Amino acid sequence: MDYETAHTRTHNIRKFYKSIFIFALFAVLIIPDDIFGEKMIRFHLFDRYTILAIWGFIILVKAVKLFLFDSEWEKDMIEKELKKEKKPINY
Repeated sequence: MDYETAHTRTHNIRKFYKSIFIFALFAVLIIPDDIFGEKMIRFHLFDRYTILAIWGFIILVKAVKLFLFDSEWEKDMIEKELKKEKKPINY
């Protein structure tokens, strides 16, 4: 892994953790307000909980992309495909 790739990956991981922190901060501020104020949680279309759920799903997708399908995985797949092309075709 060269410096540019490592720098980009480190930057993306930092952004990911920052987004988790901001999400957690908003969740901590929003959820207790409803629980202690109304004594129950109600779901409506595009209320606070729906927005938090969508936001959480987006963070989950980013995590999968960042940690499961990272650049090393992509690099390995490209190398495998290039090796397949170099093999002679037997007829």
